[in-house]
Amino acid sequence: MEKDSKIFVSGHRGMVGSAIVRALEAAGYTNILTQTHNQLDLTRQEDTEKYFEEQRPDYVFLAAAKVGGILANNSYKAEFIYQNLMIASNTVEASYKVGVKKLMNLGSACIYPKLAPQPLKEEYLLTGLLEPTNDAYAIAKIAAIRLCKHYNEQFGTNYISVMPINLYGENDNYHLKNSHVLPAMIRKFHLAKLLKENKIDDICKDFKRYGSPEEDLTKADESKIRESLKKIGVSDQAVVMWGSGSPYREFLYADDLADACLYLMNQCDASDIGEFVNIGIGVDNTIKEIAEIVRDTIGFDGEISWDTSKPDGTPRKLLDVDRLSQLGWKAKIDLRKGLELAYVDYQKKMA
Repeated sequence: MEKDSKIFVSGHRGMVGSAIVRALEAAGYTNILTQTHNQLDLTRQEDTEKYFEEQRPDYVFLAAAKVGGILANNSYKAEFIYQNLMIASNTVEASYKVGVKKLMNLGSACIYPKLAPQPLKEEYLLTGLLEPTNDAYAIAKIAAIRLCKHYNEQFGTNYISVMPINLYGENDNYHLKNSHVLPAMIRKFHLAKLLKENKIDDICKDFKRYGSPEEDLTKADESKIRESLKKIGVSDQAVVMWGSGSPYREFLYADDLADACLYLMNQCDASDIGEFVNIGIGVDNTIKEIAEIVRDTIGFDGEISWDTSKPDGTPRKLLDVDRLSQLGWKAKIDLRKGLELAYVDYQKKMA
């Protein structure tokens, strides 16, 4: 990519898209195109093609997506499969029509079968049944991979697909009803810490910024706040987590992902990468271990308990990153450092 190339980053206000924009700006790129959802609804084919025809971007980062944790994925399957299918289909087709030089399709490690061997190699795609709690999202992301692959084969395009592991970082989603496991942990421990310090006004500020468990809890009514937080497993003595804590998870800091995306966009073509490439750090921990690291990072000195009536999800999810390493890129930010950075951002947005 040239420094003045037209580069469209979809989903630029999300965690992944905003990290890519930061990386592009830091590297000196000066012609970055962005649109909010209100300005451009990528699920609408006519609107998408009109925007691409008007702007004619040289490069595209397809980072827009409907995302969420286990609860959201399992509750809104129709929305997850429809919106993600339409976003990918419309973006890829519009890119082809205006001659985009290179497109990067960002997916998710949830594409792999639930019981695939560990660590997860790229060739394990479609070798078994998916995790049922997020199969709608996974199917949409698999379709996007195949979409890029077949456009490359039929039309000679240069569309790259990358599959990052679980992400966290700046501009993450901390709403307790639809966030992923790590931001949910950060917020729960933060609220528990505020409860223990009896900082009710600060809890109200948190509710206004990140969403309240109940609609009427943005004012300082301590008894109602404590009772509402108790319903979601947060007290001044303990935090309740879903499941047993035994599954293993790998997490990648969003700015590391952005660094990998720019590297691959500049250094590799679809022919170098193959159908897609995993992006991760190649190290995992149990959810229990991760919860303890988050608790220590936040500074909450209470207990952690586990609600084993709730689902664990996939037993383990560790990416094989050998292909990525062979392409010349490795992650730089480990979990402890990344959590420190994420919590600083969380607190900064509360100021």
